[in-house]
Amino acid sequence: MSARPPAARRVNYATSPLLASKTPPWRSRFVVVMVALGFAALLGRAVYVQILETDFYVKQGEARYARKLTLPASRGRILDRNGQVLATSVSVPSVWVIPKDFSATDKQRRELSKLLNVPLSELRERTEGEGEFAWLRRQVDPEVWERVKALGIKGVHQVPEYKRKYPEGEAASHVVGFTNIEEAGQEGIELAFQKQLQGRAGSRGVVRDRLGKVVDDLGERVEPINGQDVQLSIDSKVQFFAWQKLRDTVRERNAKSGSVVVLDGISGEILALANYPGFDPAQRRSRSGDQQRNRALTDVFEPGSTMKPFIISWALETGKWQPDTVINTGSYSVSGIPIRDTHVYPQLSLAGIIQKSSNVGTAKLAMQMERREMHELLAQVGFGQKPQIDFPGAVTGRLRPWKSWQPIDQATMSYGYGVSTSLLQLARAYTVFARDGEVASLTIRKQQAPTPGMHVYSPKTAAQMREMLALVTAKGGTAPAAYVEGFSVGGKTGTARKMIEGKGEYAEGKYRAWFVGLSPISKPRVVVAVMIDEPTKDNVYYGGLVAAPVFSEVVQHTLRTLGVEPDIEVRPRIQFKPEAAAPETL
Repeated sequence: MSARPPAARRVNYATSPLLASKTPPWRSRFVVVMVALGFAALLGRAVYVQILETDFYVKQGEARYARKLTLPASRGRILDRNGQVLATSVSVPSVWVIPKDFSATDKQRRELSKLLNVPLSELRERTEGEGEFAWLRRQVDPEVWERVKALGIKGVHQVPEYKRKYPEGEAASHVVGFTNIEEAGQEGIELAFQKQLQGRAGSRGVVRDRLGKVVDDLGERVEPINGQDVQLSIDSKVQFFAWQKLRDTVRERNAKSGSVVVLDGISGEILALANYPGFDPAQRRSRSGDQQRNRALTDVFEPGSTMKPFIISWALETGKWQPDTVINTGSYSVSGIPIRDTHVYPQLSLAGIIQKSSNVGTAKLAMQMERREMHELLAQVGFGQKPQIDFPGAVTGRLRPWKSWQPIDQATMSYGYGVSTSLLQLARAYTVFARDGEVASLTIRKQQAPTPGMHVYSPKTAAQMREMLALVTAKGGTAPAAYVEGFSVGGKTGTARKMIEGKGEYAEGKYRAWFVGLSPISKPRVVVAVMIDEPTKDNVYYGGLVAAPVFSEVVQHTLRTLGVEPDIEVRPRIQFKPEAAAPETL
């Protein structure tokens, strides 16, 4: 029988010296206090996080996964009077990167730099760091993005944006203007109607994964509101033709620049506003300030002989003179200063003064007017008055207060020196003859009905002046080259020396040539003004030889485009050579 193990030794814990010792009261209290403080701190932190700063921590949490995407609004279109698109927006990809996620080989970097046309050093700078976002290239062609995507570079993404397109290109550049990369208008109609065109962007909340991919929607979606379309009075066919003929003439005549304004003589609508040289509104990097200047509105000049019809019309309006009234035009001086014509005409009727463009005859009639009366007449037809149109950059021109006029000032102003105007102002002034004595209110927007204008002359006076202006384009006048086959036309030439800016003197050998007129004579539908700046080829610079041919072609094309029936019989005609035009007085 095996022996039993010894019984385990019993320990009396109550008699243990270690356990039997008494714990100091402060120690238990300290433990309780520390536990209580710990709970209080946790409770305070919970209150701080869950109640006091809850918005901050919610935002910080959402920042790790939530994104708010902007939904861009499409900018409104710019249309011509027939609905032809002059400016529109198309969706294109813009390439961006998450720098902290970017990973690419040297070969991939070089390919990416080449595709996006971004210098390699600049690309490296944008893709380095721990950032969440950086643009690589905005508004690239879809084909470019497809090639970028094919590189398979981590961290590179695209977002759709709208890019402005201008189908008419340079031909309508000074009308439509252009926008910046954010689609904010900078010039032309784009600037003038910015609020109407721009629209309002929307937004969309999304959840992204760590690779930047959208995996879910978050919150409400705010839809974008697209901009409104703007329909202009411009006829794109007339605009392009005017620009094309202007371009060809400026090049042919070795001129500095040129402008054409085409107005609807009935409604006051602007059908064309062309300048050359111009610019491509879609190419932001190729533009210069000189190219962007809308010369038809911003450049002012002394109108020269185109001023004469307004003075002669005043003489007719008084009833003291008739179209066949003869004036002694042999010689004349004011305050001892002689007034001269290029060729001496001993006597001319009022109609002859217009046809031959006589400074002497015009000045003699002007000196019969009171200074204040003449000033009011010129102001009424728009000289010295800023054109009231929805278009930026239109200038006032210069018409000095009548009290400062000396006798010689009044005489020279009658044939266009000492006063300045833009081509648009000059074209508008001639609507007084097209609208039976009423100056039109101009508009760049399409109108359903003619707008009221300002009454200046009687219908009888306006009709008499139209007949006189027709003599200018006939044989023996200063602008037979303005003849239009099938349509009666009338107008006035102008040629003036250019003033040296800031010096108050005229430049040697530098001229502006222009022609402004209307058609058909019996019931005018269009008013066209043409200006060629510094024509130099073969030393030919007269308005009747340089600007009148442009007027002829633009008028014919415009009337046929508008569907106006010819008012004269089309007959075989010997074309006038430049030498056939009567000499024009400067």
